[in-house]
Amino acid sequence: MFDSLDGLSVGDALGQHFPIMGRSVSDLRTVDSTAGPLGWTDDTEMACSVVAELCGHGGIDQDRLAVAFARRFQPHRDYGFATVDTLRRVRDGMHWRKAAAAAFGDQGSCGNGAAMRVAPLGAFFAGDPEKIVVEAIRSAQVTHLHPEGVSGAVAVALAAGLAAHARVTGIRPTPGEFITAVLDRLGDGETARLIRRARGMLSASAEEAAAELGNGSLVTAQNTVPFTMWVAATHLGDFPTAILTCVAADGDIDTTGAIVGGIVAAHTGVGDRSALAGIPGIWLAAREPLPGWLDPTGRNRRRKKLRSGLLRRWF
Repeated sequence: MFDSLDGLSVGDALGQHFPIMGRSVSDLRTVDSTAGPLGWTDDTEMACSVVAELCGHGGIDQDRLAVAFARRFQPHRDYGFATVDTLRRVRDGMHWRKAAAAAFGDQGSCGNGAAMRVAPLGAFFAGDPEKIVVEAIRSAQVTHLHPEGVSGAVAVALAAGLAAHARVTGIRPTPGEFITAVLDRLGDGETARLIRRARGMLSASAEEAAAELGNGSLVTAQNTVPFTMWVAATHLGDFPTAILTCVAADGDIDTTGAIVGGIVAAHTGVGDRSALAGIPGIWLAAREPLPGWLDPTGRNRRRKKLRSGLLRRWF
């Protein structure tokens, strides 16, 4: 779970700062950590609250998570306007369900915010896809009640759980098997339809995939999650290439980077302790430290559980 969080936050930070770095995509392989930390955004801040909830309680309590989101959110972390409005209402005493339902003319949000923060949850429940679906829905509904917003979160959580499970078993699925395993437990809708389209484009270039599936520029789950499934499936064993693919695709780079980073790092871990191409140590060193309120002992407990393995087959 903590490797997934590290990958999420690194992808988030690199994506957030790339437009102002004045570097080419290839230059990002070497980032100078002495120039100051690369700050992360709301993607990481909310993911940390999800991780804290899982470490402390072993599952998602929606009331408690909503309060945590509202208490900890810092608007300068580049939160979307709808999420800011929802969390301010919760902080002012409104029940989260009423606040979330009021978004976008009482339709609820179909934004990519629930998907961007959920990968560590999938890694936490690796080996138990039914549990992943239930807990991902709970985590999403606190801010995103639109079915597409929920579906995007479920897809990302399933992908991260599958990635972590493959790490434990040592059996890496093919790109097609990876996306199929996600789709098998995903309901109908536009997000699912486009993920099926992603499965049919695995031989395409990244540019073609982004053009067809979206790169997050519309900030919706439908326009974000399908491309991240394509990237994660295609580059599951190569964290740097996966993140650089998101950067090159442009769009909502911090969010696509966070989603893909959280999924792929659940499989690869950190580069200097992984036989795969994991998170580069130089990127991790350049990232702003995670909040001090995260329970450091939770990292050790979860890693021991992950090593012991939940070895149920996904496909």
